[in-house]
Amino acid sequence: MIAWKFSLDCSSSAVWWLLHRHGWSWQGPARRALERDEQAVGLWKKDVWPQAE
Repeated sequence: MIAWKFSLDCSSSAVWWLLHRHGWSWQGPARRALERDEQAVGLWKKDVWPQAE
């Protein structure tokens, strides 16, 4: 996206460094969703994920 939008070629580490320099950080979820169905997730990982690779 950066290369396309700004005609710059940056590595992922360079992008991380620039974002960090400007006060940005990676944000992850604070907790798992209460609605999460572990059995459905397990089936998806077993059946669907291998086909996506």
